Amino acid sequence: MCNFPKFLEHPVKQYQVRLYQPQDFSLWNTFISVAKNATFLFHRNFMEYHSDRFQDYSLIVLDGKKVVAVLPANRVGDTVYSHQGLTYGGLVLNQKAKLSAVISIFKSVLQYLNEKSIDKLIVKTVPNFYSDFFSEELEYCLFIVQAKLIRRDALSVVDLSKPILFDNNRMEGVKKGVKNELVVKEETTFDLFWKEILIPNLALKHNATPIHTLLEITKLKQAFPNNIRQFNVYKNDIIIGGTTVFVNNKVVHSQYISGNETKSVNGSLDFLHHYLIKEFFKDFHFYDLGICNEYEGRKINSGLLFWKESFGAKTVVQNFYEVETKNHSVLETVLT
Repeated sequence: MCNFPKFLEHPVKQYQVRLYQPQDFSLWNTFISVAKNATFLFHRNFMEYHSDRFQDYSLIVLDGKKVVAVLPANRVGDTVYSHQGLTYGGLVLNQKAKLSAVISIFKSVLQYLNEKSIDKLIVKTVPNFYSDFFSEELEYCLFIVQAKLIRRDALSVVDLSKPILFDNNRMEGVKKGVKNELVVKEETTFDLFWKEILIPNLALKHNATPIHTLLEITKLKQAFPNNIRQFNVYKNDIIIGGTTVFVNNKVVHSQYISGNETKSVNGSLDFLHHYLIKEFFKDFHFYDLGICNEYEGRKINSGLLFWKESFGAKTVVQNFYEVETKNHSVLETVLT
């Protein structure tokens, strides 16, 4: 007869959770500066550039007087989102946070939301390559509380630490760029790219506008001069394309990529990204070319995917979850 060990449940710790207030500005940003899975997008100066569009519902989690986690978030009715104005989100954690602590922290967050009549929490996770440390404790907690996977985006990411082989068609574009004597310049302003390239292209092809207005991206550049950078490509001193990149530690993300109607003839975007990937950012860890998804992740723009993978990009997924806050009680019995 086998005698299985009896497990005793360890009670989870209760943390104090409260809403972010304007007077917490420095407290929040100090924590973000040392958190293990934070990027500059979580800095209040970035989050608040579009504060008029969202009802902020960011949370601070405390152990006594010490901040141990924050949740950048906004509220819509009885649902809280880990913030709709940001590319990614979820719990931002102390560098020393262990799984057992995160279980308790997430339990405290869900319980707080439930007590505030919030029925659901929508979480869009931070892609793992953005963190300098392993940081998937929240993914485990989401599994325990039976979170529903509601969306999955496919990011095209170049690992800059590995040998990078561009496909022949991308190299043909680079050769066109050399032949046409194209020049790449880093600029300190966005006016040319926004007015001559990005806004006209989005209007023509997608009947859309950039997420950031010219005024907004300019102000964000002033607040984060080393994180938000603009690279334009020119032929005979006339702009023909460009990309706006967000730099997070050792990760580079092309936030906007656009070229005029001559890009296929001149190879402007191939030439530009060859320079950025192979030369300018070669000492970084990853180059994130973003998603090719449509319809909440259920469709893929195959032409765009082909172009990005031609730079040697591989797929990394970003998950979006829906959590019922009433399930906080499930986390009470995880630790044995």
